[in-house]
Amino acid sequence: MTEVKFLGHVVSKEDISVDPSKVESIINWERPRNVPKIRSFLGLAGYYRRFMENFSRIAAPLTRLTKKGVKFEWTDECEAVFRSLQQKLTLEPVLIIPNNEDCYVVYSDASSNGLGCVLMQQGRVVAYGLRQLKPYETCYPTHDLEIGDATCMVQNLKSTPTTKV
Repeated sequence: MTEVKFLGHVVSKEDISVDPSKVESIINWERPRNVPKIRSFLGLAGYYRRFMENFSRIAAPLTRLTKKGVKFEWTDECEAVFRSLQQKLTLEPVLIIPNNEDCYVVYSDASSNGLGCVLMQQGRVVAYGLRQLKPYETCYPTHDLEIGDATCMVQNLKSTPTTKV
C-alpha cells in the first residue's frame, strides 16, 4: 500500500494531499444563500486551511457576513471570494510530511490585520498558518504580533502528529 485515505486526506510516504472525493464536493457546492450555508462552506474550507496560503485573508469577506449584526448581502466580492476558495481548494495542494531530522525554516509576517506564517523544510511547504487579529490585538506593537505569529506556527505544528516540538 503506497497511500492511505484518512480524514479527508491522502497520506503517502512523502506527502499529504486533499482527498479527491472531498474536492468533488467543493466543486459542486452551491453558492451560499444565508449565514448557516456560509458557515457550513467555511467549515469545510477551513478544515483544509493548512493547505492554502492566506486562507483567512481570502475568506475575510465571507467571514464578515457571519458576524452578529451584519446584514446578509451577497456582493460581487463575496462571489469572487467563494469561487476563488473553490478553485484554490480543488487544485490539489500538497504538503510534505516533515522529517524530524531536518531543519525547519519559518517565514512569518505580522501586520495590523493578521498573522501569517509558512513552515518549510527542504524548500517545500510543511504547513501554512494564518489568522485574523482579534479586535483587542490590533493595538499590540509589532514585536508582540511577531511573537504571536511564531506561537501560531508552533501551535499549528503541534497539531501535526508526525512532528516533535
